[in-house]
Amino acid sequence: MTPLAGRGVGIGWRPEISGFVAELPGLRFVEVIAESLPHSGEPPEALARLLAAGVAVVPHGVKLSLGGAEPVDPHRVEHLAQAARAVGAPLVSEHIAYVRAGGVEAGHLLPLPRSREAVDAVVANVARTTAELDVPLALEPIAALFEWPDDELTEAEFLTEILERTDALLLLDIANVYANALNRGEDPADLLTRLPLERMAYVHVAGGRLHEGRYHDTHTDPVPGEVLELLGELCARQRPPAILLERDGHYPPAAALRAELDALSAATGYPAITGAAHT
Repeated sequence: MTPLAGRGVGIGWRPEISGFVAELPGLRFVEVIAESLPHSGEPPEALARLLAAGVAVVPHGVKLSLGGAEPVDPHRVEHLAQAARAVGAPLVSEHIAYVRAGGVEAGHLLPLPRSREAVDAVVANVARTTAELDVPLALEPIAALFEWPDDELTEAEFLTEILERTDALLLLDIANVYANALNRGEDPADLLTRLPLERMAYVHVAGGRLHEGRYHDTHTDPVPGEVLELLGELCARQRPPAILLERDGHYPPAAALRAELDALSAATGYPAITGAAHT
């Protein structure tokens, strides 16, 4: 059984919407940015209340730089491990990406060349990370506005080899699948046929928008209908153990957030967590 089995629909916990999240009657899990948690001591009071109510909390890292050519920073790894212990996390997650090189911080999640050398770098850094963790690690492929030339592997081959060699779980962001396919002129459903969906730990769903001919995964816009349709197609192939709505700014009124959560429930068949009834 995967760590989040039975947790259904969740939401990314952010301080700005903590009051809204606390009032969701059916909530079973949230995700929190790992780097936002304190280096020691107790989690924020609002998160502690969720934990006391039986809500699982998943630390989601954004700064390990697992895809970097340099070894991961052991202090960052230790902080992720401490964050997981502090909230009793069933698992943690991070991105297949790099965020720094040569001591320079990019400030963004950057894509990797799909090469065997890059696979080796990710595998080595995941091994360094999981050696310090007490819980499983799920890896998330990112949305990318550009690609490196002369890739040796397809996206599916690249991700599958990393997952097989690391024994990590897959955090599939269905909005990223949609964004990458749209920007490449591909069918997003094609990737779903070639990924090891049985490795899914949970799925991210987020909003975005077109700008100057490119689709941007903004996390600040509503979830497009096309992403919800792709989520339904994923569930028809293999329903993920859990689904999470990501929102990182420009928060809409509570009614709009509830409607997005209800749309995720409707697309996946999981119970509504807002108190709304679905047939």
